[in-house]
Amino acid sequence: MIWIAGYALAGALVGFLAGMLGIGGGMTLVPILAALFLAQGMTPEHNVHLALGTCMASIMFTSGSSVREHHRHGAVDWSIVKRMTPGMVAGTLASSAGAGFLQQRTLAIAFAFIVYAGATQILLGRRPTAARTLPGPPALFGVGLVIGAISGLVSAGGSFLSMPFLMFCGVPVRTAIATAGAIGIPIGMVGTLGYVASGWSVAGLPPASLGFVYLPALLSLVAASMITAPYGARAAHKMPVDTLRRLFACSLFLLATKMIVTYW
Repeated sequence: MIWIAGYALAGALVGFLAGMLGIGGGMTLVPILAALFLAQGMTPEHNVHLALGTCMASIMFTSGSSVREHHRHGAVDWSIVKRMTPGMVAGTLASSAGAGFLQQRTLAIAFAFIVYAGATQILLGRRPTAARTLPGPPALFGVGLVIGAISGLVSAGGSFLSMPFLMFCGVPVRTAIATAGAIGIPIGMVGTLGYVASGWSVAGLPPASLGFVYLPALLSLVAASMITAPYGARAAHKMPVDTLRRLFACSLFLLATKMIVTYW
């Protein structure tokens, strides 16, 4: 029962951050879940894979819950979602399906360094100057492909990359947050399929696993995050988030460093 409570507490925190900042899912959850799985003695050689797969599955629900609130405020640009989704879906499916072939140590270190880059961007708080409008479909597909591939490796909805890209292309910040969150829903769907497929025939996984998705943790995460995500989305429309954004970035640095220390 204590482990279920730990999953739920992590889900509540991440749900709020995802709703407020449009980011946070995998980058925050993966180190926490990996540590919880390790503490339980759960398949030590695959606990990072399980953390990644479970976090990816949770994105579908966390993003959906926060996006509903953003949509209620009219902040989601669904035309952008339609144009960017195909490339991001393709990239996510490829990287998540291939993650099972990577050694846990390689996967953990790659995850940590990508999180370092994302946390640095958040910590500096640099908002790109709107220099242009959104490019045409071929360029959007290419950008989405790269963002999707990185998202699949870190089990994130891609907002930490798609949000600054949209702002650079002249999309207002609140619209960029909401729209990037909406793109996370299809990314979560196909990424989950990739992690289920890559872990389907792996021996020694916990009985309640579906590939690399650990169902007891997923249910606890989802139940808590779907409650708190709308509150985060509402907060994004009511208060400045710069201080919280910086605190969040610092926590990402600590979590990524712990990941490296544990699996180096």
